[in-house]
Amino acid sequence: MIKSWMVIGGIALLLAIIGGSIVRPKGVQWFRRLRRPQWLTFEPLIPFIWIFVFACGVWSAVLVWEQDPGSSRTWALMAGYLLLELAILAYNPTMLIGQSLKLGTIVGAVGFVIGLILTIGVASVSSTAAWLLLPFLIWSPIGTYTTWAMLKLNPTEA
Repeated sequence: MIKSWMVIGGIALLLAIIGGSIVRPKGVQWFRRLRRPQWLTFEPLIPFIWIFVFACGVWSAVLVWEQDPGSSRTWALMAGYLLLELAILAYNPTMLIGQSLKLGTIVGAVGFVIGLILTIGVASVSSTAAWLLLPFLIWSPIGTYTTWAMLKLNPTEA
């Protein structure tokens, strides 16, 4: 029997792979040449932070699913998790293909709002699942602020 964590984790992983494949080397090269704030000393840790954030999101979704599998409310929350992941994964392609830090800042802010709404909806189903979304709610504004700070250092890259 296939476990819920396998399905939810598999979908999350598949979407991350597809999202990562959209990014082109030209956009990555553009991003690498941009100036960064002096305080951005943790940039090498960002991929690991996102892995942790995604793992917490998957675990949160599994807990919600297992509370009431297949109900319309659970499916609606699963759609919220999917929307949140798509918003998160849209950040890099949108910013790198558009070569626009402003677009990245907007996508980051929209993702945070989606995550906040999802967390509020999840809290009534499982407080643990809501707490597992906290790493995203903490990290997302940091990433969005970092992109905004880079925009101020690279005003021609709006």
